[in-house]
Amino acid sequence: MRTHPSSFTKIGPVLGLAGLLWSGSLLVTIFGCGTSPPPRFEGQRAYQILREQCDFGPRQPNSAGHAELRQYLLDRLSGCTGFVKTQEFVETDPIGGGQLRLTNIIASFYPEKSTRLLLGAHWDTRPIADHDPNPALRKEPIPGANDGASGVAVLLEIARVISQRSPAWGVDIVFFDGEDSGREEDLVGFCLGSIYFAAHLGNYRPKFAIVVDMIGDRDLRLYKEGYSYGDAPEYVELIWSEAKALGLSCFVDSVGYFVYDDHVPLQDAGIPAVDLIDLDYPYWHTMEDTPDKCSPESLQKIGDVLVAVLYHGG
Repeated sequence: MRTHPSSFTKIGPVLGLAGLLWSGSLLVTIFGCGTSPPPRFEGQRAYQILREQCDFGPRQPNSAGHAELRQYLLDRLSGCTGFVKTQEFVETDPIGGGQLRLTNIIASFYPEKSTRLLLGAHWDTRPIADHDPNPALRKEPIPGANDGASGVAVLLEIARVISQRSPAWGVDIVFFDGEDSGREEDLVGFCLGSIYFAAHLGNYRPKFAIVVDMIGDRDLRLYKEGYSYGDAPEYVELIWSEAKALGLSCFVDSVGYFVYDDHVPLQDAGIPAVDLIDLDYPYWHTMEDTPDKCSPESLQKIGDVLVAVLYHGG
């Protein structure tokens, strides 16, 4: 993921929408009489998944940790749906030279539903800690607890939730590879998996997509991402209205930054796409991006919003 520094300015507020009430662990909903609430997202379970990913060590492409996590993801998803496939491809490594062996992992839920929602996250980690304050560590691969593991953790827990009961749409969970393999001064080499996926869509056209990235920060604060708001404002507002209904003040009603992330190749392919990302994270691309900087409470907030979007429909 790359930021665009010239656009990294927080601008004026955007009016939010009223909705539901959140009180402690009690969700007061507008479900009709006799209608049960959706299955419960469990932030603690998601946090354990985050930790298990980090236990593999760094997960940059071609590494042992990357291979171990690939199998872990396939096993976890196959326990939730019988429709799991991979996209295998090779790209040039812009940092280290040679070739990167990459895999996008795609899990489909309720394939009989024609109206579909794509949920995406990148599962690779950055091969260099180029923002580390210690110059001696800047060529080391990062642990990637927030930048990599947090989005995957939320979507694996969402997979468990939606396997229990069908949401309003069919859902395709896509774990993109090679998101963080580029040099900071050049967009080439970033978002390799989503670029490949977008170039091989065939007839697949989801209603819209939500990409989650760096959403585990203990001090979670999410601004509306600029490219998302420009491309799919109605879906940004849908997500933020559900967050406000849940009483989640960490979703800030203003556009805060423009980020080149996995949602942009999807947008370029004609899929309305929203990026949920918290860039106010001091450990980004450093060796300190470790599980203790993340929290189950933050994962819970993102999970609750996604569940609300999935089961309320639009």
